Amino acid sequence: MVLAAGLGTRMRPLTDDRPKALVEVGGRALIDHVLDRLADAGVERAVVNVHWFADRLERHLAARGRGPKIVISDERAELLETGGGLKKAHPLLGDDPVFVANIDSVWIDRGDGPGQSLAELVRLWDPDTMDAALLLARREGSIGFEGDGDFFLRDDGGLTFRGSAAEAPFAYMGVHITRPGYADGGPDGPFSLSPLWRKSAAQGRLYGCVLDGDWMHVGDPQARDQAEAKLGGAT
Repeated sequence: MVLAAGLGTRMRPLTDDRPKALVEVGGRALIDHVLDRLADAGVERAVVNVHWFADRLERHLAARGRGPKIVISDERAELLETGGGLKKAHPLLGDDPVFVANIDSVWIDRGDGPGQSLAELVRLWDPDTMDAALLLARREGSIGFEGDGDFFLRDDGGLTFRGSAAEAPFAYMGVHITRPGYADGGPDGPFSLSPLWRKSAAQGRLYGCVLDGDWMHVGDPQARDQAEAKLGGAT
């Protein structure tokens, strides 16, 4: 599932006439960067939620020249946030484990090349012991991330939230694996996945692995310009 329904307020004025998903970095829309990475990892079908400038986003997705096949989860009537969006999309996603991806995350894989990081996340995932497996990035060297970090990572891959610590070494970089029904117990209407993650972490069921590559969090126009420069240097 690709979470593309947000208003993109921090990205204004670039989102005054388009959804955040269609802001371009390196000559390609943000959502195309994500969908291409998912395709590299073997994903054949993606559910995309839409809200802000939904018609324009749907036209763009229909004109894509490569997979995955796109199915729309329509949130025109109400923006549902991450948890509510996953809950609404469950009937479209089926019951097998899914990637859930934000559209403001662009990354360059090292190691075995495109798809390597998502393949590593798949190798980590164990539905018997995990509710979610998150892809993380090191704070140092990341572009566009200015927070104090989100998680501590145990040797076995288990995650602990930063809590009252001044900082933590790892940030969630926008992609995770979970069960499509993970958010089904949430309230009606909009809600975030974060409280569910905190509950899972307290139960020892939240895990993660670290990106071997360069992460760009494209959350505002300045970060977009920095990502553009990074991608230009990478090519």
